[in-house]
Amino acid sequence: MCLFCPAPSVAPSSPWSARRAFLLAAGAAAATPVMAQVDVGSASSLRKLVPAETLEQSAAQQYRQMLEQARAKRALAPDNHPQLQRLHAIAKRLIPYATPWNDRARQWRWEVNLIGSSQINAFCMPGGKIAFYTGILDQLKLTDDETAMVMGHEMAHALREHARERIAKTQGTNLALRLGSQLLGLGDLGQAAAGLGGQLLTLQFSRSDESEADLVGLELAARAGYQPSAAVSLWQKMGNASGSKQGGLAFLSTHPSGPARIRELELNVPKVQGLYEAARRNG
Repeated sequence: MCLFCPAPSVAPSSPWSARRAFLLAAGAAAATPVMAQVDVGSASSLRKLVPAETLEQSAAQQYRQMLEQARAKRALAPDNHPQLQRLHAIAKRLIPYATPWNDRARQWRWEVNLIGSSQINAFCMPGGKIAFYTGILDQLKLTDDETAMVMGHEMAHALREHARERIAKTQGTNLALRLGSQLLGLGDLGQAAAGLGGQLLTLQFSRSDESEADLVGLELAARAGYQPSAAVSLWQKMGNASGSKQGGLAFLSTHPSGPARIRELELNVPKVQGLYEAARRNG
């Protein structure tokens, strides 16, 4: 499966070139969709009030701008950077398990980039645009299993369309009576999605969003053969970092650690242990 081939319709100089594009080819799903082992319920129907295509296009534009800014500062890791290659390898294992959680992921142009920064941060924007900062890998000394949990968590935010839901909830007040006509065109909510720009990088998710992302990410990583208990050790490291004098805790400002979060993960690790063991046997 070619994950680094450029899209046929895109020029070689495009940001979608082979240097960075992760393409999920047709038929790449590693398994037929099966019942989830974690219980997160149905995705919010409110997200349907915001056009998914508009939000994904806005995210892609902001992602390209972010990469250009990082490149101008010589902070964008080259393809041969060992940490970036490590992230690519992890993503290659996780991405095939994304589609059962969101069928739109079949068309997403997955990308993973690494930015040199002391910030403890990582994210996945709508449409599968993933970025890690070197700070989260180096300062927390993440293992591959723990890194997979971070990546799975961030992918889960995109797959569960939490940004789309947040926009609908924050921008959709008092628009209900006008939705019929608004959604025939771009509409107020669509305009809000298109105009988000950099806000997508700092969007605040709810506690329930974070819980969903934890559990969906846990299952994604387990199916890809990553040790489920790493989710617990990851958040223990996060908690230790939040109590230290380390700077640049951008990730923890939007993903607070705590005993309740760790307890919920501990309760769910046994639910996906069998998936991990099966993946290891078959891998």
